[in-house]
Amino acid sequence: MNLIIDAGNTRVKVAVFEKGTSIEAVLIDKKLFLSEIKKILKKYRITAGILSSVRFISEEKVQKLEKLVDLTVLSSSTNVPFINLYETPKTLGVDRIALVVAAVKNYHNKNVLILDAGTCITFDFVNDQSEYLGGAISPGIEMRYKALHHFTNKLPILEIKLPENFIGNNTNDSINSGVVNGVIQELEGVIQQYKKKYSNLTVVLTGGDTNFLAKQLKSSIFANQNFLLEGLNEILIFNENK
Repeated sequence: MNLIIDAGNTRVKVAVFEKGTSIEAVLIDKKLFLSEIKKILKKYRITAGILSSVRFISEEKVQKLEKLVDLTVLSSSTNVPFINLYETPKTLGVDRIALVVAAVKNYHNKNVLILDAGTCITFDFVNDQSEYLGGAISPGIEMRYKALHHFTNKLPILEIKLPENFIGNNTNDSINSGVVNGVIQELEGVIQQYKKKYSNLTVVLTGGDTNFLAKQLKSSIFANQNFLLEGLNEILIFNENK
């Protein structure tokens, strides 16, 4: 069994995979990171693990984790089953690498656009030749709400809410429309841009805001909150066979 750890900007997701199937997936408080991992290791017979970290995992914690499990720390130098044509491959986020691997695995020989709606919204494109061309990075929904509050004197901080009308007739409704409707229109617009250039486009939506956004998008998409975890597991499998 494989231990999959995705340490994102705001949370840690941990999963156990048996071959290509997820057995368990949980969210872990970063303060309880190692103790919760130890519980999982006692529960399952883990043979290998992989860590994707974009933010807070210290070198000390990584070293302790390496003593507990045969660990691969994902980086730009890790062997992956796609051709990376990114101009600056060393700056490509490890989370984006894992998403592309999941796309190549699940939608082989297809043009795939991956929308990861989390702290940031990332757009990643891999073509039908398994070539990663790049994409885009945009502020996520929560970040947009916080930015409006932080960079102004009077705008309130609000919770995510679907606007009843795209024309806001009070401040709160105007903020909700600007943020949520703005994100929806952005996603739809980017999808259409790619569809005009690439035929038979497959679109995958993932990330923390998947469930909220999937209901609002008119474009045909595949929603999968665990897409990154699947990609990380596939990286382990790919390197085991090397």
